[in-house]
Amino acid sequence: MSNLTSESQPGESQTPASNSVSTGPQVSAGEACLKVHVSLNVNDVQRSVEFYRAFFGAEPVKQYPGYAKFDVAEPPLNLALNEHPVKEPGALNHLGVQVPSSQVVKDAIQRLEAAGLMTLEEEGVDCCHALQDKVWAQDPDGYRWEVFAVLDGDTGPACDSSASKAAAGTACCV
Repeated sequence: MSNLTSESQPGESQTPASNSVSTGPQVSAGEACLKVHVSLNVNDVQRSVEFYRAFFGAEPVKQYPGYAKFDVAEPPLNLALNEHPVKEPGALNHLGVQVPSSQVVKDAIQRLEAAGLMTLEEEGVDCCHALQDKVWAQDPDGYRWEVFAVLDGDTGPACDSSASKAAAGTACCV
């Protein structure tokens, strides 16, 4: 994920992440763009900004009291953080970013560890009927994120790897 970057929307400014690499042109006003939008309630926007800055290797494109927005180019994501009390996790299991290789997962591990974020590393885990290498991180409000590379896209119905069982509560098959 070291190639993750954020892009500004027209009229917005940003401070680029020092280790980000541009993955393409910005979308101009009036151009179509296909990007997932996720809006998360968080207890403390500043703490969450610190987590997502490290997770995506990008700076927020907007930040106001009680609100921050990350506009990530790769993967295409519009992430909004809204300061609203989070008392308990809802129905959301986890969020993830699929990357093209295990090396990109290893790059994410280095970035997350350098930022002091708790991580769980899994190599060769059979999860969601696919063989994967992955790393997990949890944001300050308990939202679990994985960065994963698929090594074999269909392993059938087996989901009993010792790594998944050892990571009870964090593996997607649990």
